[in-house]
Amino acid sequence: MNWFEVNYLEGAGVLVGGILVGFWAARYTRRQSRASLERQEAEILESARKEAGAVIREAKLSANEEILKLREQTEKSFQNRRLELSETENRIAQRESLINAQLEALTQRENGLRQQQQQLEQQLAGAHDDKKRLADLIAKRTEELERAAHFSQAEARALLLRAVEVDSLRDAADLSRHIVDEARLKAETEARRIISLAIQRFAGQHTFETTTSTVAIQGDEIKGKIIGREGRNIRSFEAATGVTVMIDDTPNAVVLSGFDPVRREIARESMQRLILDGRIHPTRIEEIVAKVSQEMEEAIVRAGEEAIYKLGLPPMHIEIVKKLGALKFRHSFSQNILDHSVEVAQLMVLMAAELGVDLIAAKKAGLLHDIGKSMSHEIEGSHAIVGADFVKRHGEPEDVVNGVASHHDEVPHTNLLGILVSAADAMSASRPGARSESMTTYLKRLEHLEQIGLSFTGVEKCFAVQAGRELRVVVQPAKVSDDEATAMARNIVRKIEDELQYPGQIRVTVVRETRCVEYAK
Repeated sequence: MNWFEVNYLEGAGVLVGGILVGFWAARYTRRQSRASLERQEAEILESARKEAGAVIREAKLSANEEILKLREQTEKSFQNRRLELSETENRIAQRESLINAQLEALTQRENGLRQQQQQLEQQLAGAHDDKKRLADLIAKRTEELERAAHFSQAEARALLLRAVEVDSLRDAADLSRHIVDEARLKAETEARRIISLAIQRFAGQHTFETTTSTVAIQGDEIKGKIIGREGRNIRSFEAATGVTVMIDDTPNAVVLSGFDPVRREIARESMQRLILDGRIHPTRIEEIVAKVSQEMEEAIVRAGEEAIYKLGLPPMHIEIVKKLGALKFRHSFSQNILDHSVEVAQLMVLMAAELGVDLIAAKKAGLLHDIGKSMSHEIEGSHAIVGADFVKRHGEPEDVVNGVASHHDEVPHTNLLGILVSAADAMSASRPGARSESMTTYLKRLEHLEQIGLSFTGVEKCFAVQAGRELRVVVQPAKVSDDEATAMARNIVRKIEDELQYPGQIRVTVVRETRCVEYAK
C-alpha cells in the first residue's frame, strides 16, 4: 500500500466519521425542536381551552339573559292576549244576551200581531155582515120611499138632474150677463190694447213685404258681377237708384229694399235688364238706371192719364197726373191704391147720382182722395190733409178739396163729398177679396190652427180644411171616449177663440171611430 492509498483511506474514514457526527447532531437537534414544539403546542392548547371556557361561560350568561327577556315578553304577550280574550268573551256574552232579549221581544210582538190579525179578520167578517144588512135595509127603505112618493129611483134621479140643470143654466146665464156687462164697460180699453198689439206684431212683416222687391238670379257668377270688384257695382247701383241691395240674405235672389215704391220699381227693372245684358259696371249701371227712370216717368204719366180717361174726367194738372200714376206702385193690404181710387170714384158716381150731387166733382173727390199717399213720406201730416193741400195748389175746386181732406173726419165736412168718399172708401176696402191677407200670414194661421188641435191628449191627426174655416180632429178611440170627444170639441173652440185671430167663424169637427180589420186566409 502506497502513500496515496493510505491518505485516501484516512480521508474516507474522516469523512464517514464527520457524516455520522453530523447525522447524530441533526437528530439531536430535531429531537430538541420537537420537544420544544410539543411544549408550545401544549401551551397553546391550554390557552385555547381557557379562552374557549371563558367564551362558553359568557355565551351561557348571554343566552340565559336572552332567555329571561324572551320569557318575560312571552309572559306579557300571553297576559295581554288573555285580557283581550277575556274582554271579547265578555262582549260576546253581552251581545248574546241582547240578541236573546230581542228575539224574545220579536216573538212576543209576532204573537201580538197574530192575535191582532185574528181580531181584524173577525171584525172584517162582521163588517161584511153589517154591510150586507145595511144594503138590505137601504133597499127596503128605498122601496118604501118609492111607494110613499109614487116615484121610482130613476124618475127621482131624472127629476133631480133636471132641477140641477135648470139651476146651472140660470147661474150660467147670470154669470154670462155679468161677464158681458163687465166686458162692455172695458170694451173700448181692451179694443185699443188689442189693436195696438196687432199693429205691433204686423208692423215688421208688413214693412218687409211693402218695402222690398226680389229679382231672381242664377248662379254665383252673376252674383259676383252684381257685387263688382270690392263692391263698386253695388255702390254705384245704390247711388243711382236710392235703394239698398241685399244679396246674401236670400239664396238665388237679389233683394231691393226702399220705402219709395217708384224708386224700388226703377231699381227692380234696372237690375233685371243688367242681369239679362250681362255687362255690369258703373257706367252701364248709370245708363240703364237713367233710361229706366225716363221710361218710368212716362209710365207713371200714362197710368195717371188712363185712370182719368177711364172715369171720363177732363184733363188735370200734370203734377196731379204724375202723383196719380205713382199710386200704381203702392199697395194697401195687397190692394193697389190706384185701382182702389178708381173704384171709389165709380162708387161715388152711383151715390152722387142718387143724391143729386155734381158727378164730376164726385169723381174727382173719389179719384184724388188717396193722392196724399204718394207723397206722405215727403211732407208731414196725414195723407188726407197733404193730398187736399196738393190738389188745392193745382187748381181743383174747394168742394173737391174738402171732400179729399174730410174723408177721414180730420176736418169738418162742408158738403156731401167728404161723407160719400168715406162711405165709398170703406166699401172698396172692406169688400170680400179686396184686401187679401198675405200667403205667409195665411199659412201661419193654418199651421197655428192645426197645432192647437194637436196640443190635446189623444189626438191622432189634425187637418185645417176649407181655407181654414174648418178644423177636423181625428182622435184615438182607445184613449178618448164619446163624452170626452164632445168636451174636447168645446175646449178646442175655446182655445182657438183665445189664441187665434181669424175672419168669420171656424167649425171644429172631432172624429172618433173604431175600425175592426181582419184578413181571411
